Amino acid sequence: MTNLTLYSVTALLILDSSGSRILAKYYQPPAAVAAAAATAGAATTTPHHSAGNAPRQLTAANPFTTLKEQRAFEKSILEKVSKRGSSSSGSSGSTEIQLLDSHLLLSKSTLDVHLVVVSPAEENELMVSSLLSSLWEAIGMLLAGQGLEKRTLLENLDLVTLAVDEAVDDGIILETDPATIASRVSRPRPDATEIQINEQTIMSAYSTLKERVAQRILQG
Repeated sequence: MTNLTLYSVTALLILDSSGSRILAKYYQPPAAVAAAAATAGAATTTPHHSAGNAPRQLTAANPFTTLKEQRAFEKSILEKVSKRGSSSSGSSGSTEIQLLDSHLLLSKSTLDVHLVVVSPAEENELMVSSLLSSLWEAIGMLLAGQGLEKRTLLENLDLVTLAVDEAVDDGIILETDPATIASRVSRPRPDATEIQINEQTIMSAYSTLKERVAQRILQG
């Protein structure tokens, strides 16, 4: 059954070649929290509104709620992505599509970095692939051609995190244009007319002030 909600992303991960996290974000629909609270209170109260009437995709909690569960899942992802990468003849940065249990995995990899988008198995592959490619290109733009390597990503983790947040919010895909994502999170360039404060400018200002004071004294 096709996922008819906007909640398309279960998790977005950037892992290094050993499986350690560079960035990890897990998402679940806000209604899932309300559904859990309704379920917990059902034993003591009679609810007037049932969360069970909502579509499953809106009320299904993220299955990886603890750090232990997330790390175990990431280990399984690494094994699957690494195995596929070692047997694939595709070039670096090519998109790999795989299934892991009930999850759809789309990934791009370099020598020491894996960018992985996790979605429900019934999700539209083209939509998720578009998100993956746009993030890959946007991060490349933000890194100014330095390459998607672990060291470079860690040095620019603030920009990478902002790019992810611009593209996905609460599991909803917001933007798939890499240029737009990059433009929204780029560090501001210094103003070309900004005055640089240094010893020379301070001495120049002091000399100007001294001359003006002397002129005032001579003018009486």
